[in-house]
Amino acid sequence: MGVLELERRGPAAWLWLNRPELRNALNADLQDALLGALAELEGEKSVRVLVLAGRGAAFCAGGDLSRMEQAAKMTRAKSKVEAGRFARLLYRMHAFPKPLIARVHGAAFAGGMGLAAACDLVVAAEEAEFCLPEVRIGLVPAMISPYIVRALGEHQARRYVLTGERLGAREAQRIGFAHECVTAQELDSRVEKLVEQLSQAGPQALARSKKLLARVGKAAVSPRLAAETASVLANVRAGEEAREGIRSFLEKRRPGWSAK
Repeated sequence: MGVLELERRGPAAWLWLNRPELRNALNADLQDALLGALAELEGEKSVRVLVLAGRGAAFCAGGDLSRMEQAAKMTRAKSKVEAGRFARLLYRMHAFPKPLIARVHGAAFAGGMGLAAACDLVVAAEEAEFCLPEVRIGLVPAMISPYIVRALGEHQARRYVLTGERLGAREAQRIGFAHECVTAQELDSRVEKLVEQLSQAGPQALARSKKLLARVGKAAVSPRLAAETASVLANVRAGEEAREGIRSFLEKRRPGWSAK
């Protein structure tokens, strides 16, 4: 079995980080496996939602420190290539046209917290902990910073980036990083409930909504933005998915694209 395990459950593909002996620390092989899985799953119409999870005691404890030690000895150009791989992975997740759910238990530290932040929904077990410890070992959370700031908000991000302190799951939910916090026993069932909800939505509508959110998230409210959003709706309404959705609502039936 490889460093990434792909499990299909109905309309969802569960991507299990599978380096439990190293608390699913991120290395080049695992990052490449994730990028490959995303490329494979994007074209599978039967897969409507992705779930990112970790085998063993942790979701993901961050970067592989042995690999980081090697990277410190690389040329700057080679080190930039190494860092660029993780940056591409995070952006690929953020812009992926299907919803991603982070199923977090145990540690989600450094790059592991970044993986969760790049997902659309974060469901955490009560015992889960988040942490950005980079400054404590002389590093910075560079590639994950855009996603951390979006998920935490800049004000809270300043605290947790600069102090490196641990953030418990309940507090992570209170300040908005985790969408839900449940017992360990409830974790899978709550994720599966969200999968069910998401899989009833129009797949094109979900993809377009993600693009829309990326566009309007930091945009200034302006006449130009108003015109752009009106154009988006006009284009969507002209599509077959929206027409089918409206017809099915009026006819009190499931739309044809709804996952059974």
